[in-house]
Amino acid sequence: MTPVSRFVRQRLHRRIFVWFGASILITGVVVALVFALHAPAHTGYHEGLARVRAFAAEQFELVWDDAGRRDRLARSVSEKLGFDFVLEDAQGHALAVYGRDCEKSELSLPIERAGRRLGLVRVCSAQWFRAGPRGPFLLALFAAGATLWAASGFIARRLTRPLGELVRVANAIGGGNLATRVALHRSRYGEIGILADAINDMAARIQKQMDDQRELLAVVSHEIRSPLSRLRLLLELTRDAPSHELALAQLDGMERELYDINELTGKLLASSRLDFSMLDVRELDVCSLARTVITRAGLDLEILECDPELRVPADPTLIARGLSNLLENAVRHAGGPTRLWIGAREGQLGFVVEDDGPGFSASDLPSVFESFVRGKSSSSGASLGLGLALVRRIALAHAGRAWAQNRSPRGAEVGFSIRASVEPS
Repeated sequence: MTPVSRFVRQRLHRRIFVWFGASILITGVVVALVFALHAPAHTGYHEGLARVRAFAAEQFELVWDDAGRRDRLARSVSEKLGFDFVLEDAQGHALAVYGRDCEKSELSLPIERAGRRLGLVRVCSAQWFRAGPRGPFLLALFAAGATLWAASGFIARRLTRPLGELVRVANAIGGGNLATRVALHRSRYGEIGILADAINDMAARIQKQMDDQRELLAVVSHEIRSPLSRLRLLLELTRDAPSHELALAQLDGMERELYDINELTGKLLASSRLDFSMLDVRELDVCSLARTVITRAGLDLEILECDPELRVPADPTLIARGLSNLLENAVRHAGGPTRLWIGAREGQLGFVVEDDGPGFSASDLPSVFESFVRGKSSSSGASLGLGLALVRRIALAHAGRAWAQNRSPRGAEVGFSIRASVEPS
């Protein structure tokens, strides 16, 4: 794109530039009019000129009849004031020339006495008697206006350049290039720099969400194939089952596969709500929710330690999903939880599941809460890290955190916390 076409397309830049130019032009015209109409030096000049002419004519009238005195006066005026002039008699004949001779005079001084014309002084060059140089004044005014207008173009460019950068990045993001960022220095562009940072943050969040969604879809397409394949196999085996008891056993297997698919779908829905910050915050009876989750998991309510008076603003669906994932992790990898403790922890409300299993290996512990990571001790049917990864995201969405650590002498502790007072997003 050429500079001219870019200037034509940049409407705000062009309009600022034109507005500055129009303002300067109008200001110059107004100043010139005021100067022409009300300048006090204009009247003073004509009055001074009239006095000088009267004085010069009087001096020449006194010595006009004495050629010697007239010549000395003329030479003195020519040398001291730097004038070139010609003396003429009453008939217009040249008497003497002082300085340069000229055909055209700029100023004439008639010499008269008692109403009778004695002669004429024709001044050839009279810089001292001119009405002031209007040309240089107008030239200076034009130069000042041109300079201000050029400066306005620079100012307009500085004002609109960051906006053009924002438009470029917005178009790039809209075109699918989520890695594009605004390259501005906030200290130079003030509020526009803050807006640029906001756009960069937005692009980063969108890029992360899109990457997570793509990775999630890839994992889901892989994870859901296994139970679907097993369902098809169990369905074929049920059709060919030689006895009623064997068919019922195979139906139980299909039920378990459907349960796994339902659990995976629940995790995906929770992940989707977290991606778009769709928290439904309500006053939550924590202990009642925990008992419901334990019952659905088929575990003993004796493992729950919770103050029945606990109430906290939170998203019930997400908190239930987080607790369910903690219990599921303990069942799959540690033989089941031995304790679910809910209470104050480091100034927040904590949800902690303890078990007596083998604990985490040193290599698995740093990546427990990463998405789509399968630990070395995981069974082949375990999902690829959706459970505990969701726990951490649920905790962060409620201004909390998640942690995992080994217990002594054996077992592990996995939990998350939420802020005691959470505002809806």
